[in-house]
Amino acid sequence: MLRQTLTQKLQQKLSPQQIQLVKLLEIPAVELSDRVMQEVDENPALEYGEDPQTMPDDDLPFNEGGEGRNDDFSIEDYAPDDDIPDYRTKDLGSGRSEERSETVLVSSNMSLHDSLQEQLDLQDFDPTQRKIADFIAGSIDDDGYLRRSPEALSDDIAIQLGLEFSISQINEIIGIIQSFDPPGVGAADLQDCLLLQLRRRTQTRLIQDTVRLIEDYFDEFSKKHYDSIIKQMGCTIEELKSMIQEIVKLNPKPGSVYGSSIEESMEGITPDFQLDNNNGILQLTLNNSNIPELHVSPGYANMVKDYQSNTKNQNRETKQAIQFAKQKVDAARWFIDAVHQRQETLMRTMQAILDNQYNYFQDGDEKNLKPMILKDIAERTGYDISTISRVSNSKYIQTDFGIFPLKYFFTEAMQTDKGQEVSVLEIKNILQESIDNENKDNPMTDEQLCDILEKKGYVIARRTVAKYRDQLEIPVARLRRGI
Repeated sequence: MLRQTLTQKLQQKLSPQQIQLVKLLEIPAVELSDRVMQEVDENPALEYGEDPQTMPDDDLPFNEGGEGRNDDFSIEDYAPDDDIPDYRTKDLGSGRSEERSETVLVSSNMSLHDSLQEQLDLQDFDPTQRKIADFIAGSIDDDGYLRRSPEALSDDIAIQLGLEFSISQINEIIGIIQSFDPPGVGAADLQDCLLLQLRRRTQTRLIQDTVRLIEDYFDEFSKKHYDSIIKQMGCTIEELKSMIQEIVKLNPKPGSVYGSSIEESMEGITPDFQLDNNNGILQLTLNNSNIPELHVSPGYANMVKDYQSNTKNQNRETKQAIQFAKQKVDAARWFIDAVHQRQETLMRTMQAILDNQYNYFQDGDEKNLKPMILKDIAERTGYDISTISRVSNSKYIQTDFGIFPLKYFFTEAMQTDKGQEVSVLEIKNILQESIDNENKDNPMTDEQLCDILEKKGYVIARRTVAKYRDQLEIPVARLRRGI
């Protein structure tokens, strides 16, 4: 039997402006300038630089700065049938505020793939072979590994290039690329990478033994089953130590000696905040150095105002052009307001973190880092927890004692046997220190680590210790055992 019922449901939907703000909150300072310039390129009603005239009824931020644009606008230029003219990207160097911005950069003159292309140019390939070689080289990741199998590459080449190439022909080209620099490039996995490097060394008895170790006993070696290796290889412990010393000299990520590209090589950590300690007085500033000053184009705004005040005798094309211009002006206003709200939200959130962790920010002593969760800052600021999460993600602060991700300051709380609340970070530091100072011939088990923590007043279950150890990326006792 069918029944029709009426239910009332409360559902919150975000407006386009709110969605825009949410997206801006998520991106860090290093990406914000690109996002701003993308909006400027896409919206001719949005400009950066000094506002050439004061707009009536326009209380918008970011209206002072560098050189402005004084284009003459005509409604005919923006009729629906006309192409919107391209807007050039201007020099962002003018009009920027001279705020301090320390960036940790990774520099490189050439990317790995640039180097591979140069070496491919020296090979005697026919045109088809060169296409295949370029494709294979382009499939090598930034670590220097070729993780696609020859069979998978053959399918990719057939689909994307429309070329039929046998597995043996592909393997031949892979072998050529594996002879390139840096040694180990083009390897399928770590074992292959180490072997490629060892085989390019002078083949002394030690190197030959090391090749045999990696080739035949790599699984035992990776699990540090040294007794089994000594027994199966018939070597002494000193000989095994010598082999391991040779392996340690190798590069597990040969591509790491290059930047992945010129653009990516210049990317680094650009702090979103700067904290200065002036004789105990903490001063927080937001890094705006890469953000150009924004304003609505006076030409567009005046054009909309003039034509809206004179609606007589306007044809259909003119009305559509006015509507187009109005949409662009509204979008520019929304974007400028969203940038302003982003700055305010970031500062308000970081100030709340600073207030909550005031003692820690005085000198960076981790013992003063209080337990703190997203909810604590949400209650201080009045923002939603989701907003605090977006602000904290991928954002950094520069302090006198280093650059830190905002997520670093959020830690769970635990209680000592005396009922005192402490940060989980403090417990992790004890674990790290205990493991760093342990006897590597007899590393401590998780149960023994539990005992150490209990003696210091932290009663924690073994599975919790194991969880914290995993978060610290510390292997189990068996894998920490030395030779």
